[in-house]
Amino acid sequence: MVSQIPKQTCPRPFLKWAGGKSRLISQYLPHLPKNYQSYYEPFLGGGALFFYLQPNKSVLTDINSELITTYCCVRDRVEDLIALLQEHKSKHNRDYYYSVRGKTVNNDLEQAARFIYLNKTCYNGLYRVNSQGKFNVPLGKYKNPNICPEDLLRSASLALSSSDIKQADFTAVLNFATSSEDFVFFDPPYYPISSTSYFTSYSQYSFGEKDHERLRNTCAELAIRGVKVVVCNSDCEFIKELYQEIGFKIHFIEAARSINSNTKKRGMIKELLITSY
Repeated sequence: MVSQIPKQTCPRPFLKWAGGKSRLISQYLPHLPKNYQSYYEPFLGGGALFFYLQPNKSVLTDINSELITTYCCVRDRVEDLIALLQEHKSKHNRDYYYSVRGKTVNNDLEQAARFIYLNKTCYNGLYRVNSQGKFNVPLGKYKNPNICPEDLLRSASLALSSSDIKQADFTAVLNFATSSEDFVFFDPPYYPISSTSYFTSYSQYSFGEKDHERLRNTCAELAIRGVKVVVCNSDCEFIKELYQEIGFKIHFIEAARSINSNTKKRGMIKELLITSY
């Protein structure tokens, strides 16, 4: 078994992502498995941990089809994607943003460019859709948004080159992870701890208590197989009880709350890092 040691020159996420884990990785490291062969991330999002670890073998999935299309285009057609983003960059203004937001595109490459453009220019990099599945985040207040980070996209493309990327519900990981040589990292939409929590609006399908219970059951099955499982979530009794029932360990992480309409409610909060070992 090969020890997975993070490379010194690691790429960073190319998307801004609400709840992204880049700033928390240093706190995660003491609790992550030291040795594994295959890495699985069923709620891909911004992929911060994947880009930090750069595992040799990975399966990256998410239920968000536009996100997965974007990752595939970054992996397979990064130069074509950069050309389209440069075009978006040259036209960017308020009217153009809302014009692009209101359009539907069917071509994968154009869809990926649209996704990244909106991500870089919308409010706080938030991904939120309405009940019809349409992106509805307003324009952010940026003087010079980094719409086309060419070097970042190229380094991400290289890191993703050997990854299997597909759209799937998180339970699909049960089809892949089967042994102690597998490591699964779950970063689900967090269980809301207040009425202003955003994370249940990730897609047109809400992620409620029954889904968190399905996730717990999936984790329990993986643990029975010997798979190394790590889950992050909000610090609340409901989540703690779910995982304590199956013997998982609870660790507390200090995280910065960066998304709240009331700036006085931003600051440090506790989150949970939950492990099967």
